[in-house]
Amino acid sequence: MATATDMAGLTVTKLDAALGARVEGVDLSEHLSPAVLQALRAAWTEHLVLLFPGQKFVADDQLRFAENFGPIKRRGRPAERRPEGPGRDYDAQVMFISNIVENGRPVGSLPDGEMWFHHDGCYKEFPQRASFLYAIELPSTGGNTCFANMYAAYDKVPQALKTMLADRTALHVYDYETRGTFDIDAGLDGVAHFSHPVFIRHPDSGRTALYVNPLMTARIDGLPRDESRAVLEELFAIGQDKSVVYEHVWTLDDFLMWDNLCSMHARTDFPAEERRLLRRCVVEGTRPERA
Repeated sequence: MATATDMAGLTVTKLDAALGARVEGVDLSEHLSPAVLQALRAAWTEHLVLLFPGQKFVADDQLRFAENFGPIKRRGRPAERRPEGPGRDYDAQVMFISNIVENGRPVGSLPDGEMWFHHDGCYKEFPQRASFLYAIELPSTGGNTCFANMYAAYDKVPQALKTMLADRTALHVYDYETRGTFDIDAGLDGVAHFSHPVFIRHPDSGRTALYVNPLMTARIDGLPRDESRAVLEELFAIGQDKSVVYEHVWTLDDFLMWDNLCSMHARTDFPAEERRLLRRCVVEGTRPERA
């Protein structure tokens, strides 16, 4: 842990990592004052990921808190393609990430195993601005969430590559099922996809972030296939380098919020026979701006 600072009664402690801060002294189930919200926005802009340990709140509290950072975005996956099916509480705005099956029916989505680094919603014209995740049940080991600082990743891109990619876009694809790279040669009909600049300018900080990820970025537009793949592999390696990554080991009642424009995240594997349940919501964003 680095030095803690006090902001509007909060204690914000920078994590000993490339991004992230621990925030204490606030109960997120309560209505927050403008001063506290201003302090949280400032801390979020600076640290990209905020950890609030020991929170006790229900879905309504989580949604109310998230609304301070933008309109709640409805779930993108069609109801008929959700493993848990339609009709559960908050099913339009809240996703339960879980491997639990009750009465033969999954209680959530994205159930088991490792999940590669990605930016939430990058395959849409207007990606999610922020994501909010709350730990309800956890396995004894694994299921950690890793975050990568994409400002720091951009800084590590070689200058020649920065020059070559300065005006390029990348195609992001997701079919709501694949845990690995999607085969775009099979066609994109009915598959969510969109192209965004490889390097984007953050609307709040003004800083430049690398905006590609291993799970959803399928190609660099305008480059031959082999060259595109080679460039992406180089960028992926930079974005996943340990020097820019923080791995969060969850504790019950941890609540995390993160910036989807300047960070990407991944999940580590965990025992399939152990229960894991987290509650997620996201807020809407705008179309990323070219740096």
